[in-house]
Amino acid sequence: MQLPSQLLENAVAEFAKLPGIGKKTALRLVLHLLKKDAPEVRHFGETITKMRDEIQFCQRCFNVSDAPICAICSNTTGRNQLLICVVENIRDVIAIEATQQFNGTYHVLGGIISPLDGIGPEQLNIETLIERVKTEATTEILFALNPNIQGDTTIFYIQRKLGNLPCTVTTIARGISFGGELEYADEMTLARSIANRLPVQQYVK
Repeated sequence: MQLPSQLLENAVAEFAKLPGIGKKTALRLVLHLLKKDAPEVRHFGETITKMRDEIQFCQRCFNVSDAPICAICSNTTGRNQLLICVVENIRDVIAIEATQQFNGTYHVLGGIISPLDGIGPEQLNIETLIERVKTEATTEILFALNPNIQGDTTIFYIQRKLGNLPCTVTTIARGISFGGELEYADEMTLARSIANRLPVQQYVK
């Protein structure tokens, strides 16, 4: 794609680095920004920079946050602090929150165990989860990991690490198809999966 301006071409190249954005879409976005007033575009850029520079990760659950402890973990009246939903990434937190069917807290692992991809338990937030369960007297852990081999392996590993700790271990029901991904599930399916969660022993062997 030959463009009449190197500055325009550079901007298109940067937008095209975003997931799901091709060169044509990137050009359309850049041309849209060109139509806006300079202060508005400057504010757009400053907002993105501020987000990247100042956003934090919750010291308790590793969700994104504006403070050391996220709004969910600090909500002691509207959230069941003894219920932990274990998810792979922040996108899964957003997907579950959109259902408005879960009132506990989260623990973001930062991935799942996948030896083929070089991801082992030591690279994930698993030890901090075990420590949370021990120190916070957690009553239930709900696994909301993608229903595939890697997700099941991660659940099995963490369940073994939990040992005989006195907490119930459940998983979302198989309303989410095996091999699917949470972020692509519709809200009704995800809501039903959470409401109909099952003991892990019923499907992880």
